[in-house]
Amino acid sequence: MTRTVMVRNLVGVAAMTIFAVGLSGCDYWPPALQTQIEQLRSELQSASMEKTQLQNQLASISKVKDDLQTQVDDLTRANRDKSSMMNSLQNSLAASQQRLAKSAKVTTPKAGAVKPSATVTKKASAKKKAPAKKATGTR
Repeated sequence: MTRTVMVRNLVGVAAMTIFAVGLSGCDYWPPALQTQIEQLRSELQSASMEKTQLQNQLASISKVKDDLQTQVDDLTRANRDKSSMMNSLQNSLAASQQRLAKSAKVTTPKAGAVKPSATVTKKASAKKKAPAKKATGTR
């Protein structure tokens, strides 16, 4: 019986020792594991620096993109304004040409109604006097 009590006490002490070591943890790290941990830390630090650089580049590129988009919007607006102005001027030109064509048809004299010799001499004398007045006039 004393032997069984001693064995029980020995097993109990061993279990308590293993339990205590398990709770306290082990502070021993093998050198290979420490080297690997340091390598991973340096890789993490370089990756963080690279991430920061890429974020800065992204921010600057986004700013340039926004500036260019603003310019595109301004140019699009100006193009639309110029297009509407061109259309307006083309419509105005077409209307003026139509009025000119109508007035040319209205002012064309009929051949049988007016004497051609009297009309030609009056127009010729009026035309000769008009340039002389313009040449002597001052501005």
